[in-house]
Amino acid sequence: MNVLIVEDQKDLALEIDEFLTKEGFLTEHARRKASAEEKIFVNSYDFILLDLGLPDGDGIDILKSLKDIPGREDAVIILTARDAVEDRVKGLENGADDYLPKPFALSELLARMHAITRRKHNIKTNKIDLHGFILDIENRTVSFQNQRLNLTNKEFEILYYLTLNKNRVIPRTSLTEHVWGDILEINSDSNFLNVHLKNLRKKLSVYSNADWLETVRSIGFRINL
Repeated sequence: MNVLIVEDQKDLALEIDEFLTKEGFLTEHARRKASAEEKIFVNSYDFILLDLGLPDGDGIDILKSLKDIPGREDAVIILTARDAVEDRVKGLENGADDYLPKPFALSELLARMHAITRRKHNIKTNKIDLHGFILDIENRTVSFQNQRLNLTNKEFEILYYLTLNKNRVIPRTSLTEHVWGDILEINSDSNFLNVHLKNLRKKLSVYSNADWLETVRSIGFRINL
């Protein structure tokens, strides 16, 4: 899952970046309002971690502009030193999913991100039963009858993102963007996504039939549940 960190404090941004990278997230960083808006215009994100007090403007304006983009589903968590109730209310009313005042524990940030993901996709726990395969969101593992599959990070991310969007056809470009990040830096003619899907199916098929992981020709991919 890809995350945009909008934070002008370099040390804090680096700390969040390193922590989330170790947890398997793909991260980008913007220190100013203008650069954040430029990135948001080009790419969509699973999460935007948004500081309100930016050098060139208010983070609330980013929230407002995000709401004006049709079809955007980026989850936004406000990270700010502002502790006034009216600032929290303003952020939530303008589309933020959660509010975390500084200073905060990185473990709490991660827990809130997991909670938002579960709520957004109507998932009750951190473990998802996928035709007998158990996908553990928190520990980023997949197992079948207590045997853990040896998946790469990208294979897990592909399976995880398609599972979150079960029974929906996910276009190739959307899957690529959420797993690899900036789609402008990726060769659209590359066969790398097909290779990853082929390897993922092969690993799943060792344990059970994986026909539920479907390729929809000329469009994308779908997990049928």
